[in-house]
Amino acid sequence: MNVGFAFQSVLLEFLGELYIFYALTMYRLARRRSFVLRFLAGATVMLVVARLAAIVYPAVGNTVLGRTGVYLLLFACSVGHVCFCLEEPAELVVLLCGVAYAAQNLCYKLYLIVWCAGDAMGLYDGWGDRFDIYYHLMYYALLALGAAGVYFFFLRRLEERITDRGIDYRTFAVTALALAVTVVLCSVEDIYFARLSTFRENRFDRWEFLVLRQSGNVFSVICCGIVLLLASKTIESRALEQEVAYLQYAIRQGQWQYEMSKDTIELINIKCHDIKYKLASLAGGPMGPEAWRDLEKSINIYDMKVETGNKLLDVLLTEKSLYCEQNGIRFSCLVDGEKLSFLEDGDLYCLFGNIVDNALEAVRAVEERQKRVVNLIVRAQGDMVTIQADNYYQGDLTFRDGLPLTTKADASSHGFGMRSIRMLVQKYGGAMTASAQDGVFHLNILLSPTPEKH
Repeated sequence: MNVGFAFQSVLLEFLGELYIFYALTMYRLARRRSFVLRFLAGATVMLVVARLAAIVYPAVGNTVLGRTGVYLLLFACSVGHVCFCLEEPAELVVLLCGVAYAAQNLCYKLYLIVWCAGDAMGLYDGWGDRFDIYYHLMYYALLALGAAGVYFFFLRRLEERITDRGIDYRTFAVTALALAVTVVLCSVEDIYFARLSTFRENRFDRWEFLVLRQSGNVFSVICCGIVLLLASKTIESRALEQEVAYLQYAIRQGQWQYEMSKDTIELINIKCHDIKYKLASLAGGPMGPEAWRDLEKSINIYDMKVETGNKLLDVLLTEKSLYCEQNGIRFSCLVDGEKLSFLEDGDLYCLFGNIVDNALEAVRAVEERQKRVVNLIVRAQGDMVTIQADNYYQGDLTFRDGLPLTTKADASSHGFGMRSIRMLVQKYGGAMTASAQDGVFHLNILLSPTPEKH
């Protein structure tokens, strides 16, 4: 067999296993548009890289540095491929790829423990000419069993806890540890124990070599297990922190909604009082033009009802409109609510509540009263529904991961509104962009009435 081809088969087998664990770890994450084409294009590049690595592997693969370099190169390229295919922050992808790498190595080392024990007892001596067939059957069966166990005990719990896309530096420490354990330790063991093997790899004529090999395998399993446990605990801790922060955010939103409702009721009471007073004046004698204009202005408050074709949205936007009237904000609303019937009521309320509240919070800080303007447009565009919101803002905006960073001092307790909007858009398989230009913030959302939920 051609040596380069043999090494290529080994590297492709490694990549195949790695991508299986990538899928187990990240299948719930948001995918980019044209995902299949992106995946196939990236897979083609990975095949070329694997072929080139197989060519140089015979020259460098017998050293720890060389073998580590080859596998790190393949891992780095695969991480780039995953980033190319997924609509997720790079730091999150790097973390989960490192976790998947540790999981793959853990299963491989578990297999080696079983294999070396069986070989020492002579269980495979009768396989004869079908040794390669039986070897691969046993290998893939045990690998599948190990992958299922790792998924149910670690990966499933880990992916369920990724409730926020923000990852802190602790997770990168976990990723670095995963790479150190899975690459360097594996390279050292494979190189030196291959030299000590007799007849075939991982078969030893001295008992102490087998004990050393098994000790190394057990140590690798323990290290990889610790890495997975650390990753799970780190993400779980992060998720709990985010849940507390979201709860605090919900409480603040409730207080804000209460204040808005109170202002709305106060506005209506004031207008009713004005109407009552002016009607009493009218009963006592004729009213002048100015008094009539005041009365008409007071009555016009009841013409501010927003009608979109969606009852829930009518209530929400009418209340926001009344609040704007009370606080000197011009709210321009052109919404075709019937096109949003595919959204669940809770999601619809949360989506537009956050969109409008974020805009109102921004324009309230604008000093120039003529710029206290919020525009909201919802309309059908072909088979899609577009949501466009524009508002002025004060100061400078900085964007990270496509979202504006909060301008408030306590950044850890704010900024959830935009993230909530993005999570809802992703839930319905939509796309969202946010930008700022010349003091105006632009939010554009594209949704499909027949979405593929993530």
